[in-house]
Amino acid sequence: MAAPGKCFLVTGPPGIGKTTLVMKVLESLRVSNPNLKVQGFYTSEIRQGAERVGFEVVTLDGRRGPLASTTNSRESLRWPSVGKYKVDIASFESLVLPELQVKEDTDLFIIDEVGKMELYSSSFSPAVLKVLESNIPILASIPIPKFGRDIPGVARLRNHPGAVVFTLNAGNRDAIKEEIYTKLVNLLH
Repeated sequence: MAAPGKCFLVTGPPGIGKTTLVMKVLESLRVSNPNLKVQGFYTSEIRQGAERVGFEVVTLDGRRGPLASTTNSRESLRWPSVGKYKVDIASFESLVLPELQVKEDTDLFIIDEVGKMELYSSSFSPAVLKVLESNIPILASIPIPKFGRDIPGVARLRNHPGAVVFTLNAGNRDAIKEEIYTKLVNLLH
């Protein structure tokens, strides 16, 4: 089981800067520790002009693939939906599941994000839990509960004894970034 304080979860409303914060912490850690071995992924919006038309998943070594899209194809008609988006589970799993394999020399996992789209993969939650059980530090983002209800897979992570949850707002982003960075530096040395 992950030791208390080794799983840092960043939450907050959509657009508050969860992914940005996770990536800034990672960037700072890499500057202070150039040999850091990090595994994981982040999600990024796909835009056409001002309109968001989907999301892609990006591994930390730069590989990219679709996560969800508003574009319908014959194949996507069978995919699960989240709002106006169709979730490409096969693409997501092909990129993300290898990134969540626990390796002896890994120092840190980045998981951005554990949300409704990602949890449509029946293999994703068990892979995240295996990472959590590995005792390797984790920096992840999770959605804020909607209407007071949490997604079961997110609630399991949020309520894990090893998890520390940071709720972002416009006024505390820099302070939380520094706090998480400091905690991770102390864990990694």
